[in-house]
Amino acid sequence: MLKVNDDIEIDDAELEERFVRASGPGGQNVNKVSTAVELRFDVRSSAALTPAVRHRLVRLAGRRMTDEGILVIKAEQFRTQERNREDARQRLTELIREAAVPPKPRIKTRPTLASKKRRLEGKTRRGEVKRQRSSRGFE
Repeated sequence: MLKVNDDIEIDDAELEERFVRASGPGGQNVNKVSTAVELRFDVRSSAALTPAVRHRLVRLAGRRMTDEGILVIKAEQFRTQERNREDARQRLTELIREAAVPPKPRIKTRPTLASKKRRLEGKTRRGEVKRQRSSRGFE
């Protein structure tokens, strides 16, 4: 069981882990041992996520999300399978935790009178600069 927060727990059966060969430095060990972890989580069919969290998670995942709705996290930072496995699970947990927080609603505000005046003064100044560039000034 992967505990994300008080409300969300993901069953281990929903997670699929594949161990693959890592890229990068490591000498002969990198060619012999499959230490990198590819963690796959089917977001669309997960019972642990609410529709709102699922939607935010799909948007947060970006390129890590496949067309079938599967979130793929590849962890190859460490030299051992176990550390990479923990890293992948931790990254998945953080991503779901971030998606579980609903965005704050935007509160409409009106521009102040001073900010309106500053904007208009800036436009006037800019127009004056452009007017001075015209060929009429050199006659």
